[in-house]
Amino acid sequence: MFSTRLARAQGLIAAHLETRMALLPEGPVSEAMRYAVQGGKRLRGFLVLESAALHGIAEAVALDAAAAVECLHAYSLVHDDLPSMDNDDLRRGQPTVHVKWDEATAVLAGDALQTFAFELLTLPQDLPADRRLALVAALAKASGAAGMVYGQALDVAAESAATPLTLAEITRLQAGKTGELIRFSATAGALMAGADPAPLAAYADAIGLAFQIADDLLDVEGDAGKAGKKLRKDAEAGKATFVSLLGAEGARARAEALVTEAGAALALYGSAAATLIDTARFTISRDS
Repeated sequence: MFSTRLARAQGLIAAHLETRMALLPEGPVSEAMRYAVQGGKRLRGFLVLESAALHGIAEAVALDAAAAVECLHAYSLVHDDLPSMDNDDLRRGQPTVHVKWDEATAVLAGDALQTFAFELLTLPQDLPADRRLALVAALAKASGAAGMVYGQALDVAAESAATPLTLAEITRLQAGKTGELIRFSATAGALMAGADPAPLAAYADAIGLAFQIADDLLDVEGDAGKAGKKLRKDAEAGKATFVSLLGAEGARARAEALVTEAGAALALYGSAAATLIDTARFTISRDS
């Protein structure tokens, strides 16, 4: 059931993005934007739709928020892949945007994806204005200098640090770089419904950290063909990761414990949260 729901959501989000982006002016920037949002797991958009369903928000109303977080995530990847950042030439099994076009186009496409995300959040007219504003504020906080960008800055600083990061420092870094967008996604349904987002925030914090631990394990043990990107980079760069600090088995055990924590955070929703619990399990069992 989980795989079917995920595949359906992936198709819905892809189609919605295509519909919304069809209104953009033609040119290399909009072409690069469309290219950047192709493929991927769409886990963040899926979480938006599932958290919306949990709160009785119609799928059609939630799709703009799902598409928005996918655009924001894509922008972060486009910029993260740039020569001045991680300097990657492969993403989702395809050449990165700056390789396929050029660095200037990649910067502009990333900028445009970021602003387009916030435009999308203003569109669902079936939501009261105060709830649309709450979504805009939440995504801005999650993605900015106190959220994702903060985590990215810590990551960049760690590359030239005199000593490897501690476990606490890595946890703080990843809570920003990866966890904040996952938190926005999981709480978006509650924000759309005007409900308390705290239980879903606790769930998201657990799966966000589990997701990154799984990424660190994939970097060591995964298959580059399945992952769609270069692996073993952290080890080659001598960067501290959850695996280097906890060992593979210790990291796996921590991820399992976090999945259990995530499920416990959703206890008040009962069986209605079954798909979200399956999503937590997916975060640590994936191969890409």
